[in-house]
Amino acid sequence: MSETTRNVQPVTVNLGNAGSGELVPSRYAVRVGDVDVVLISDGILPLPTTTMSTNVSQSDRNEWFDSHFLQRDMFDWALNIALVRSGERLILVDSGVGDGFEYFSRAGRSVMRLESAGIDLAAITDIVITHMHMDHVGGLNVDGVKAKLRPDVRIHVAAAEVEFWKNPDFSKTVMPEAVPPALRKAAAKFVELYGKNLVLFDQTVEVAAGVSARVTGGHTPGHCVVDVASKGEKLTFVGDAIFEVGFDNPGWQNGFEHEPEVAVDVRIALLNEAAETGALLAAAHVAFPSIGHIAKNGENFRFVPVQWDY
Repeated sequence: MSETTRNVQPVTVNLGNAGSGELVPSRYAVRVGDVDVVLISDGILPLPTTTMSTNVSQSDRNEWFDSHFLQRDMFDWALNIALVRSGERLILVDSGVGDGFEYFSRAGRSVMRLESAGIDLAAITDIVITHMHMDHVGGLNVDGVKAKLRPDVRIHVAAAEVEFWKNPDFSKTVMPEAVPPALRKAAAKFVELYGKNLVLFDQTVEVAAGVSARVTGGHTPGHCVVDVASKGEKLTFVGDAIFEVGFDNPGWQNGFEHEPEVAVDVRIALLNEAAETGALLAAAHVAFPSIGHIAKNGENFRFVPVQWDY
């Protein structure tokens, strides 16, 4: 992939009407029983390919990226959030990276895209944070966002996650040098801004009818996934438990995983679960809209994206 292609900006168009001006709205909706789920792209995070596979050889890594027509040194990492409506509850799952990160200038579009879709931030009753990395809490940290949210918004986050970020351990991670300080800063700001709104839970919590969060650990000690189940149908938003390379190579460790060995076990368990049940799966860092089924492929897995209904 050429340098020009990698740095391309979102396609925009001026059709003479109000709105964001984006030609592609970057949102996709599915219905799970009686529950509506919308996946929204926050944009793209360009990162070194080495962070996608820290426990394998360069040749193995190159082979995978070559086979997917991707360049070998930098990888455009999708960043998605979700919006869930269950009855009278409107639930935001993660918030994107926000602003203030020059090296992530192609992301941070969640709030703009929610508003361009006609979503009033004051209508959000609950927020689930899969984990407190900056690309998941950063959107809430943007100046002016808190004032648009309702004062009593409930923010569900695992107690283990909040505890971890009081003194985070980066000893097993492999990240660009600028990232750990930014992660610490974003997590601290999030707690400072929203500490009174936090609803802490240990293992699982029911957020609304048919919508629950469960702790998996691995990526971070308090990382959780969000299960949507209604009328025999199910979708799981797996946060950062599964990455693009993880279907073909679930044992490959990611440089952003604080507990990489545990993360591998979590990843394989979630993939097996989806393959066995036929449930839909969506993820923060799988190409938008990231919704699909999981099929077994020998000892590994195959991602089968949904066919867009439009």
